[in-house]
Amino acid sequence: MTTKTTIYGKWLLAGVLTALPFTIAANVYAAPPQAVSKEAPTKEYELFLKEKLGITLPPAPKKGDFLSALADALKLEPTADSVIFKDLALSSPYYADAKALYQQGFITADSVHAADRLSALNAVQIAVKAAGLQELADTYPKAKVEKAFAKLKLNTADFAARSAQVVAAAVDTGLLPEAFYPELKPKAAASEPLSATLIGKVLTVRGQYKHYIGYVGDPDIFGKLSDAYRSSDIIQSDELQKIVDTALEQNIVTGYNLKDARYDANFVNSLSLTYGHSDLKHALQLIGLLRSEGIDAKVQFEPKTSAFVYLKEWGDPGESDLYEVKQIANGNYIEYAKEYDIAFEFDTAADKERFDQIVLAYAKKNADEQAGLIAGSWWQPLYYSLTELKGYKKITNNKITAGHYYAQSFSLKEQSASVTAGFKKADPSVKVENYDFWTDVPFFNYLNGESK
Repeated sequence: MTTKTTIYGKWLLAGVLTALPFTIAANVYAAPPQAVSKEAPTKEYELFLKEKLGITLPPAPKKGDFLSALADALKLEPTADSVIFKDLALSSPYYADAKALYQQGFITADSVHAADRLSALNAVQIAVKAAGLQELADTYPKAKVEKAFAKLKLNTADFAARSAQVVAAAVDTGLLPEAFYPELKPKAAASEPLSATLIGKVLTVRGQYKHYIGYVGDPDIFGKLSDAYRSSDIIQSDELQKIVDTALEQNIVTGYNLKDARYDANFVNSLSLTYGHSDLKHALQLIGLLRSEGIDAKVQFEPKTSAFVYLKEWGDPGESDLYEVKQIANGNYIEYAKEYDIAFEFDTAADKERFDQIVLAYAKKNADEQAGLIAGSWWQPLYYSLTELKGYKKITNNKITAGHYYAQSFSLKEQSASVTAGFKKADPSVKVENYDFWTDVPFFNYLNGESK
């Protein structure tokens, strides 16, 4: 019987396989990154709001600017129930956002003062409520408030009792980073950096910011990555698999991935890449490789199941906790293999650009028994960016969604229409999302049918 190890080099959209006959010189050694602070800098929140959500605050935010930015960031929509503000007409550009925040209990007064300069204290008060921390703040006794205010170097007597509780809770929970302590003086205006940071912190507490298990430079990143891999399972979605399995059987696609959106990194596109593989050892060595090249990045483990046709002439597929099989009408099988994507968000765009050179030098197979590669290197490594990168090739993702699960199949741009038609033939009601992105050259060559 042909072994699984031998078979693994023959197929797979999701697992990748052909050769690309070129080599690249190794990079000059750079010092490995050190473990970094987990406190996101203000610029990171500002970039996230701008790039991911289309939100930019003015240099001197008015209260209405902050309320609108917060409501937009949280994707809040008001209900049809009537809310009347004493100082805000229904025609105001701030009205809908203020109404949505009022209905959520994040603002409670019937006067908004949208045109007033935003105060630092009011921004913190609103952020604490929006983050779901108000009840915690209400538990604060005087002694605990005094302890937090000692860090601020402020006098509690200058604040109303409940306002002081809110500020103390913001300090203790990290909602208010130390860099902004000086802004909390009574009646002081909130800066744009403080406003953006508070919104970013609210998103973080609510689980709507970035998701990652750590940084490349973290001392415990290897353990976290191993735990994430070992606790992941083969993903199943009957609703989606009825459609994409039909497309597989009819040779409309050569493979597809199943993923769970709850694990999506939500990184800033301009600084991030996604790298796909199946072998834990490879992932661990890839992290070590990046460290050795002086590159740091946020790391998110995204479980993935890859499906493809396993030909009957390859022999009995057997059983494993790493894959499942289902026999289809022509005697072949559909195999569902446990894989993963690792999403990286790099510190700089230059580090993102260097990733391609590093992989091609140390993680791309060009010959049998090739030395000098990390374990489990593929003939066709798969990694891609949602923003254009020099030397990468544009392809298309064809994606369908059911709840928090989604199935996607990558194709050449000119083949996307036929993939979409195939999905719709299997289920005329399905909505197919198509978008272009940029992939590494070896995987692009694989889509063009090149083989070893």
